[in-house]
Amino acid sequence: MAELGIGRTTLYRFISHFRATEVTSALLPSRRGRPTGARSLDAGRENIIAEEIDTFYLRAERPRLSDLVERIAARCHQMRLPVPNWRTVSSRVRSVDAAYRARQRNDTSALQNLVAVPGEFVAARPLDVVQIDHTPMDVFVVDAENRLGMARPWLTLAIDVHTRMVVGFHLSLEPPSVVSVGLCILSAVFDKTAMLEAVGINATWPTMGLPRAIHVDNGAEFHSRAFGRGCEEHGIRIDWRPPGTPRYGGHIERLIGTHMGAVHVLTGSTGSSVADRQGRDAQSRATMTIRELERWLLLEIVGKYNNKVHASLHRPPIAVWREHIGDTPLRLPPDRLRFWVGFLPEERRQLRRDGIHLFGIRYWSPALSQDVGRGEQRLVVRYDPRDLSTVFVRRTNGHFIEARYRTLGHPPISLWERNAAVRKLNAKGRREVDETMIFTSVMEQRSIEDDARRLTAKSRRNRERRPVGQQDGEAEPRLQDIDTAKLSSDRVESGSAWDEP
Repeated sequence: MAELGIGRTTLYRFISHFRATEVTSALLPSRRGRPTGARSLDAGRENIIAEEIDTFYLRAERPRLSDLVERIAARCHQMRLPVPNWRTVSSRVRSVDAAYRARQRNDTSALQNLVAVPGEFVAARPLDVVQIDHTPMDVFVVDAENRLGMARPWLTLAIDVHTRMVVGFHLSLEPPSVVSVGLCILSAVFDKTAMLEAVGINATWPTMGLPRAIHVDNGAEFHSRAFGRGCEEHGIRIDWRPPGTPRYGGHIERLIGTHMGAVHVLTGSTGSSVADRQGRDAQSRATMTIRELERWLLLEIVGKYNNKVHASLHRPPIAVWREHIGDTPLRLPPDRLRFWVGFLPEERRQLRRDGIHLFGIRYWSPALSQDVGRGEQRLVVRYDPRDLSTVFVRRTNGHFIEARYRTLGHPPISLWERNAAVRKLNAKGRREVDETMIFTSVMEQRSIEDDARRLTAKSRRNRERRPVGQQDGEAEPRLQDIDTAKLSSDRVESGSAWDEP
């Protein structure tokens, strides 16, 4: 007591604090003022605040704090009690368990922030796991004819988890579908030299091969029958991430974020948020067509991303790929076209004497004549929604053949154009499907769009949806994104380019 200059009571209080914890920091002076967590409101107002938080604030509608303060003030006025300060109400809200508050308010973002993620999703070798996802691009494109702002395209990317290499790519004006997924997988599996040469890019993109597993979210296109069937046929396992857990797709999410950040330097960029878009007319400032944007993105991928030092790997992804791919056995489908057809949507149709009827259009191949009248089973017909001029029919022997329009003079059209024409005919009272009227209506609609003095963004987008080769009236149909060789005359006459005996 004499050495410290304190009284007997203070000394014994120090001794009590030390014995309770046996640490010297217990003797440090305590902070002056009200203890942390102390409450000075009377029980009546505390009850009002607790009730309003529980019944009003903790709801899925997620009311604002200011709304809660107003309701508490109204009840206090009614009961002739002093109105508590908004800081007091805010303190009571913060004291509610964060996880309970997020669950009651259906705040998935807050719940995700409360989940510990100490581990890391890794793959043992290249192509063990490939993640695929889509995103709308943060930039508008223009139509190729008038260079006027049209729409925001959709980008589909695939990344190899082990090497962080971008292995697949697809850009389209259409929203995500099983077709865009199939085209992305097609580019991921096969050599990309021809694709790069077609757009004039002199670079190396060495990735190819069937992945052992594809990791995707729960989008409808990833749960489609065509996607599941295509993966099953080629020995690819599908891993769906748990719903509402984007962290399980962290690699592809970061990749998409990286490339969206890159396009923000382009004229016509929308920015990354609503705040970025204020005061900017991105659509009118757009300058790139979708093909020009595609080439720009390919340069961003093969020229920059794959060759830059990755923050997690501390090496360029292409260097890691080259180091490990030699120890990994590559699997390649024997037939590129057959692989692509494996991911197409399908319908089942009866083979009639005049051919296969699909979407009100008749299809025929000479090879089908051998199956007419030989059974009542319905045949599997697979189709590319972007170009209905060719479908793929599985014969009774199990092999696929190509079938084309029975009336060869019809132009290639997309499923979207066909549906629009049918809706127009139905509006006129024609309930029976008429093949000639479908094609006539499609061509009339195209003429209206082409003859308009100033095309609207919607009609310009419709023009870009036409099958490739139909922008300028070309009549010869061809498959998009499939680099099949031109058929010889004798194979064309037989109606099949790849039917097995």
